[in-house]
Amino acid sequence: MPILKAGELDLISHSAEQTHRLGQRLGALLRPGDVICLSGELAAGKTVFSSGIGDGWGAAEPVVSPTYTLVHQHRREADDAMLYHLDCYRLIGPDDADSIEFDDLIDSSAVLVIEWPERIEARLPRERLWIHLRTVDATHRALSFVPNGMRYFGLVEQFRTRVLGD
Repeated sequence: MPILKAGELDLISHSAEQTHRLGQRLGALLRPGDVICLSGELAAGKTVFSSGIGDGWGAAEPVVSPTYTLVHQHRREADDAMLYHLDCYRLIGPDDADSIEFDDLIDSSAVLVIEWPERIEARLPRERLWIHLRTVDATHRALSFVPNGMRYFGLVEQFRTRVLGD
């Protein structure tokens, strides 16, 4: 078992529903400009977690996989804030980020939820929350939260409190 660094968090989800609820709890804490990176093998729960993020954040429509369109845009009716859900699985490398106008998305002050971020890692901002999802078995998923930057250390601590209590 790896030893966690300060600020990191590891959780086990026991079902797709629980993975979704964890996403909801994180989504409720997100602010404009936040960058959430979701890595993990196929079927590890990235899109289920993303859907929960969208629900918790207040997306007007359900967050679903953008695999074929690469980017889905979501508006929050309460304040017209934006969330972009990116799926970089079909991108070959960092230069392909230009095909989705990645720099414009980063500069937009929207929340970014990025699946398969390792494909464009060289283009990602240094400060971000990286969440690695791993399949444990048919129903269980391991989630490892690794913050980069003070905002994300605070975000993981807020999330930890919401999920685990004091």
